[in-house]
Amino acid sequence: MMTKLKHLILTSVLAGLLASCGSGETHKVQNIAPINATVGIATASNEAETIRVSGRIEAGNSANISTRMMGSISKMLVSPGDEVKKGELLLVISSADLRAKKGQVEASIEQARSAMENAQKDHERFKVLYGKGSASEKELENITTRYEMAAAGLEVAQQMRKEVDAQFAYTNLRAPFSGIIANTFVKVGDIATPGMPLATVEGTSAYEAVVMVPESQISRIKMGSNANILIKSSNISLSGKVAELSPSAKNTGGQFLAKIDLQGSENILPNILPGMFINAVIEVDQGTLTPTSPMVDEKALIRKGQLTGIYALGNDDTAILRWVRIGQERGGQVEILSGISEGEKYILKPEGKLFNGAKVLLNN
Repeated sequence: MMTKLKHLILTSVLAGLLASCGSGETHKVQNIAPINATVGIATASNEAETIRVSGRIEAGNSANISTRMMGSISKMLVSPGDEVKKGELLLVISSADLRAKKGQVEASIEQARSAMENAQKDHERFKVLYGKGSASEKELENITTRYEMAAAGLEVAQQMRKEVDAQFAYTNLRAPFSGIIANTFVKVGDIATPGMPLATVEGTSAYEAVVMVPESQISRIKMGSNANILIKSSNISLSGKVAELSPSAKNTGGQFLAKIDLQGSENILPNILPGMFINAVIEVDQGTLTPTSPMVDEKALIRKGQLTGIYALGNDDTAILRWVRIGQERGGQVEILSGISEGEKYILKPEGKLFNGAKVLLNN
């Protein structure tokens, strides 16, 4: 009986203390003046209708000049930065072996031509003799065969000359199109080998932006998509269209290569040069847009260590601290993945120290 009495007394004391504390806290909060604040509304939005990527300017036409012949560089007629016209001679490779071979071919052509002309005369003479019955059919067939073989021999020699002339084209290297010499890799006296790059020519009639698109975004870009290009070094803006999309990211580190044809680039030379870094904003396919989580103003967020929160506005105009999980940031707006719903009000700009449970007076 005595034990039960002690328990009843202790319970009564604790209840009294709790009631006293509770009424004191309520009194304390009620005595604090409301905090003026500006509120915002969490609004849902679609995914960004553009994709931001970076890359660099490249010439629409670009070629590494090389040769099939081995020989020493006897003439170097251009330097980096030189403007060249299509067909202009860039450098000359000396090849004594090729010149000797051409001399041999020319001699064989003369020999074959002489043999063919003699065989042709004999063929004409035997045709007359055969018509008069002074030569047999067998003799005419033999001389006809000899004439045809001589004519074929001349044709072979002439084809050999064409082959040598074609090889000479690889000793006198010319610009494949009009443009600028971007780089040279040899000087007079160096030995050129087959396939070795000797110079680079880049065209100036058209430029393109080459950008890398993440795997998560490549399906949202289509051929012909509009793009805005900003050349970072000169702050020049250009428009363009997606002209090429790589179907594979195997050799590009998991990102997909896209090429954007630049419109009007030829009008701003020399302010645009290959290799310049750019930022590109590409319009996405409208059919790929899907609803996303609510967006709030980034300035409304509060951070405590690893936690991110926001003060929501309760029905009784009180501040309610919500811990949230955030997503992407777009132009000062932050995606809220969890913690607040679309249409909910949140405190954007308080005019005093805000705390959980504080009364809020809304600014007009």
